Amino acid sequence: MNTPSPAAGARCLVTGATGYIGGRLVPELLDGGHRVRCLARHPDKLRDFPWADRVEAVRGDVTDAASMREALDGVDVAYYLVHSMSSTPEFEDRDRLAARVFAAEARSAGVRRIVYLGGLTPRGVPEGELSPHLRSRAEVGRILLDSGVPTTVLRAAVVIGSGSASFEMLRYLTERLPVMVTPSWVGSRVQPIAVRDVLRYLVGSAGMPPDVNRTFDIGGPDVLSYREMMVRYAEVAGLRRRLIVPVPVLTPRLSSHWIGLVTPVPASLAKPLTESLRHEVVCGEHDIARYVPDGPGCPLPFGRSLRLALRRVQDAQVTTRWSSASPPGAPSDPLPTDPDWAGGSLYTDERSRVVDAGPDALWRVIEGVGGENGWYSFPLAWAVRGWADRLVGGVGLRRGRRDATRLRVGDALDFWRVEEIDRGRLLRLRAEMRLPGLAWLEMAVERDEAGRTSYRQRALFHPKGLAGQAYWWSVSPFHAVVFGGMARNIALTAETERGRRDGSLRP
Repeated sequence: MNTPSPAAGARCLVTGATGYIGGRLVPELLDGGHRVRCLARHPDKLRDFPWADRVEAVRGDVTDAASMREALDGVDVAYYLVHSMSSTPEFEDRDRLAARVFAAEARSAGVRRIVYLGGLTPRGVPEGELSPHLRSRAEVGRILLDSGVPTTVLRAAVVIGSGSASFEMLRYLTERLPVMVTPSWVGSRVQPIAVRDVLRYLVGSAGMPPDVNRTFDIGGPDVLSYREMMVRYAEVAGLRRRLIVPVPVLTPRLSSHWIGLVTPVPASLAKPLTESLRHEVVCGEHDIARYVPDGPGCPLPFGRSLRLALRRVQDAQVTTRWSSASPPGAPSDPLPTDPDWAGGSLYTDERSRVVDAGPDALWRVIEGVGGENGWYSFPLAWAVRGWADRLVGGVGLRRGRRDATRLRVGDALDFWRVEEIDRGRLLRLRAEMRLPGLAWLEMAVERDEAGRTSYRQRALFHPKGLAGQAYWWSVSPFHAVVFGGMARNIALTAETERGRRDGSLRP
């Protein structure tokens, strides 16, 4: 994928650059000789990507014509990689508005080509019978094709790659359930595609001739039922053969809750994924190869794509995950600096401790919180809070971490998201669990007056209405155990790790 494409040197705009596909597409475009401009509502989220200093980052929103006009100025190829994953009825209206604004501004800016990644729809199924998300993706594709700008619409079914929602759903279902009572859609045939083939087609689409304005079905060489995919995954992962019993009573809605309980993928994201599996989704053509030729071994077979994804997971080299994008309804408000922000209360719980370890040792513990390491206090309380969040449709604790040791702005971290990181000094997390208000958690490394290492921890909550006030006062009695224990154990862990590194403690 490092060979320059026919349109090398083009200025490309990538929307959704902080998302799963966008975050992987940017370095491929750069390696292909393109110049890249990234659109983000919060450009700060791009700063910790390894390619951040090689791109131009602009602030904007695809529903805002003025910001899109500025972002598209001088652009040759515009990649449209944004989707609503909300289950609310108005998401189709938002997707429609965004596509129309983007199409109109791309035409006015003289963009040479639009490239859109959508969903593969089943043949012979009336659009009215499609899931709302597949229907919306089909509509967005039509809007872009009718824009007056030559457009490439790539339609994919299940994308297999480390960190993709489809891969993690498949992985956790298969690994955690040796015996499964499954929905009937496990018998539906699908044509999965490796994420590296998706990226290859996206990059190659930049060089299509100006008379090409159409959709292309993209998929791997294997057509499998979801049941066969689980069996193949068990073989590749070295697991015992799984017993899979399909039943007709699990609707897509019930299936999404079942998946939400078993896998890290929350029900709100699992629902559109499972809805798309109700019908057979198989490519009707492979015309993309006329314009983006398949080299030897391409597209990748399903087994090969599984092995590559598993190796990435095992080697902790997952560059982006499905959780790279914020879940529907997640707050994005920055931490208020004024206690009277928005005219309301801002409650805080502050803890500090002197730590008998160097700042580096303490920072390693702070940056390693969450995921497999947990939250250093009262694990049952954290687990219960995570399950409670899942039950009301939230993300819960099981999103884990993208990387076991290193965080970057925008990373999902269990039911938090990294809002700010000043490496070696400050980590600020914003809550994405379902709450009657907004919440943050800060962990900081400081020096006290005597020059000793100090750990400072601050939990903040801005309540919304009476429910928010009631929530804070109902949980505040537990803060001494949860937050006090967290501060104490983080400090102790840093001291223990320092002792091990210095050889003063035996492991």
